[in-house]
Amino acid sequence: MSGHSKWAQIKRKKGVADVKKGQVFTRLGREIMLAAREGGGDPNANFTLRLAMDKARAQNMPKENIERAIKRGTGELSEGGQLEEIMYEGYGAGGAAILVQVLTDNRNRTASEIRHLFTRGGGNLATSNAVAWMFEKKGVIAIENAKNPDDLALELIDAGAEDYKADKTLLDLYCAAENLKSLRDALEKRKLAFASAELAWIAKNPAQVSDEQAVSTLKLVESLEEHDDVQKVYTNVEITDAVMAKFEAAK
Repeated sequence: MSGHSKWAQIKRKKGVADVKKGQVFTRLGREIMLAAREGGGDPNANFTLRLAMDKARAQNMPKENIERAIKRGTGELSEGGQLEEIMYEGYGAGGAAILVQVLTDNRNRTASEIRHLFTRGGGNLATSNAVAWMFEKKGVIAIENAKNPDDLALELIDAGAEDYKADKTLLDLYCAAENLKSLRDALEKRKLAFASAELAWIAKNPAQVSDEQAVSTLKLVESLEEHDDVQKVYTNVEITDAVMAKFEAAK
């Protein structure tokens, strides 16, 4: 789980640069549209939509962009193609497992391009359910600059937290997917700020790979994340400080 939190923290810090490329707004808009299409356009009745809107606001996405994405999802606006959500599965160096969450309006094009990225990155695309069983869907809430993170985590067990990972002042709380809303509400009632709240695919066990193989897999993950149709990428590689240092040095 520490791998997920460390990589997510790095991505949050890179958020400003990504926004300049416009890529984040596109992804967030698609996420909002899909959530509205599946659960309706009212964030009070559609928690998935509420999460997507909060993520968009955190990235300073304009209000009109958010509203337009909701209307596209509910069918009030007909612009844009019909999006399909697909989960691709594959392997990185040393057999590391990788899940790639995609929103696309062209399944064949995206599959070909994702396969190419895996091959170019020293991995390979796998069949459905080849690695998905190594992950479980969890609610994850990240709190940065937490004071006494261990004590706070124990305090929130009654609110639905099942597990946690503390790294200095960074605290990641994990809960069952269906308990994310109640855990988030508990934090808001306590007036505790959090950096993100999301549903994520968390590896059950870390991959047994070398630091060099972990670095190779992270390079593949980063290249996949740069693809326009990719929403999220998950891996079971354990991202230690040593791995991150080698990864940054290799750039």
